[in-house]
Amino acid sequence: MKWISDTRGKVGGGVLAALIGAGIPAIVGAALDGPEPEPYRETRLYFGTDRPGGLPPVTEQEFTRFLDREITPAFPEGLTVLDGVGRWRAGDGAMIREQSYEVVLLYPEKDAGVRSVRIERIRSAYEQQFAQDSVGRSDDKVTADF
Repeated sequence: MKWISDTRGKVGGGVLAALIGAGIPAIVGAALDGPEPEPYRETRLYFGTDRPGGLPPVTEQEFTRFLDREITPAFPEGLTVLDGVGRWRAGDGAMIREQSYEVVLLYPEKDAGVRSVRIERIRSAYEQQFAQDSVGRSDDKVTADF
């Protein structure tokens, strides 16, 4: 008696198992990844609290009131406020150390032009209201997903 082996079923089943095995992790990975992050702009504003001429520093209550009246209405989607200590060299060479606040704003890159106008209004208002030389600003292009 002669044995004849047909391996087509075994080979086909092995290929099918390999394809399924490779495809399941890809499908699961795609489902867990979620949507692609969108291009955003991150702006950080640096608010000092020292005032010239011996005036008392900007208090936490004054800054909170400014935040509530000027910044939050311009960025109602949300923002982050961090406490800090700023250091900078004055024109006379003295090293100045002051309490400061850092405000982090995230907004869609497509809205950067309109948002920049709002940010400049905020900077100008703080400088005028609290006799500041400047409010620092940094901008970065980032991606974000909420």
